[in-house]
Amino acid sequence: LVIANLYAGMSYGWWQHKHSRHHAKPNQVGADPDINNDVIIFHNEEPAPPRRSRLAQWFTAHQGWLFFPLLLLEGLNLHVSGVKTIFGRAAVKRRPIEIVFVTLRLGGYLALVFWFLPPLMAVAFLAVQLGIFGVYMGAVFAPNHKGMPIVARDAKLDFLRRQVLMSRNISGGRVMSFLTGGLSLQTEHHLFPSMPSPNLRKIQPMVKQFCAEHRVHYTETTLFQSYGIVIRYLNRVGLAARDPFDCPLASQLR
Repeated sequence: LVIANLYAGMSYGWWQHKHSRHHAKPNQVGADPDINNDVIIFHNEEPAPPRRSRLAQWFTAHQGWLFFPLLLLEGLNLHVSGVKTIFGRAAVKRRPIEIVFVTLRLGGYLALVFWFLPPLMAVAFLAVQLGIFGVYMGAVFAPNHKGMPIVARDAKLDFLRRQVLMSRNISGGRVMSFLTGGLSLQTEHHLFPSMPSPNLRKIQPMVKQFCAEHRVHYTETTLFQSYGIVIRYLNRVGLAARDPFDCPLASQLR
């Protein structure tokens, strides 16, 4: 609560609920909130929100290239989503504490910025700060699962394949691990979500060996390769008109 609400200005309860659902069934349609079709179309397995205007259709067709610029708004979205949750009707543990911490963080931060800076400069400062925050968060999280196989709503998978086949590691050693907060070892993180980040690297050789012995594909790329995969995948989804009866997992693993 102190780190999420008071330091970052986000709702810990909102994040925990959303992220727990993602961990339980990563990239599964209807279960993983991180792939819900909205502004960005993440999959073609179910009807996406209608795109009636030409601008919206153009946006969807080029959404891969626009994904990273859109992350400039992700910082604001994270704050808004958290505030809507703690002030909404959804069940939130320790709601009063969350409200107090988030209010102190966001209200106090805005007060300080506008106290020390002229109004226009304060707005510019906030825009830059939120933009950098959103791009950094998105640039860290997007490579982990975007562009990996999408699991059909009713598909059944064992725990190992559910977590490994839908996750992508980012190579780069300790430097990359530091820059991503340990999330570059996404496969190990999903297999052992409660394990401290420094220990994930220690078990990586064992995980790789176990996956090889059981013929479970283990994915690892460089950071920029992963960005290319994400862009191409989102562009392909935006343009695709796939057969709705085609199994999404099987077609991507052929």
